[in-house]
Amino acid sequence: MSNRGWNHRRWRIDRVEIREVNFRSSALKASDRPQEFFPQIAVAGRSNVGKSSLLNWLLRQNMARVAKAPGKTRMLNFFLINRSFFLVDLPGYGYAKVGRALQEEWGRELGNYLATEERLAGVITLVDIRHGPTDLDLGLQELLLAHGRERLVVLTKADKVKRGKRASMQFRVQKELGLARPPAVVSVKTGEGRKELLGLIDELVEAWRSK
Repeated sequence: MSNRGWNHRRWRIDRVEIREVNFRSSALKASDRPQEFFPQIAVAGRSNVGKSSLLNWLLRQNMARVAKAPGKTRMLNFFLINRSFFLVDLPGYGYAKVGRALQEEWGRELGNYLATEERLAGVITLVDIRHGPTDLDLGLQELLLAHGRERLVVLTKADKVKRGKRASMQFRVQKELGLARPPAVVSVKTGEGRKELLGLIDELVEAWRSK
């Protein structure tokens, strides 16, 4: 990469540093969600993939407490970032201890959100680097592809494996999910990959705005 390209990339990463976070609402139905026409970046992952920890780390604020409040784990949590775009914390999938009727409503509303939300600029899907995509992860990827959604796959818990396995897992996941480039790798424990992830989020936001 030329110095000009590297400097441009560096500028993009620095520009997107999170300076202000406002929790706006927890909602499931479309009528209850924020109505501002800001782009939205959704974050999804299995219940044990470290999603709350990653959000706290990314935002540098303790936002996990929102998800621990009664009923919040069944909602979409909207955080307005830099008064510019929303990060949307989707309910963790895989271990939902709720009744069948609520599961059906939950699945229906989440499906509608992913299929029809015109402000949705992309979906970050978290995958544990130690295990790779599960059947549930693959199902979500198929859904996103079916609706033409931009995908940003992130491998979490990078500190749990050696660098050689990181590279091999990146290659495996890229091939398995049909990604244009290798998935990002992050570690909440060591701080690895935060700036790079912010830069990728910025790319999704800017791509949506340029449409």
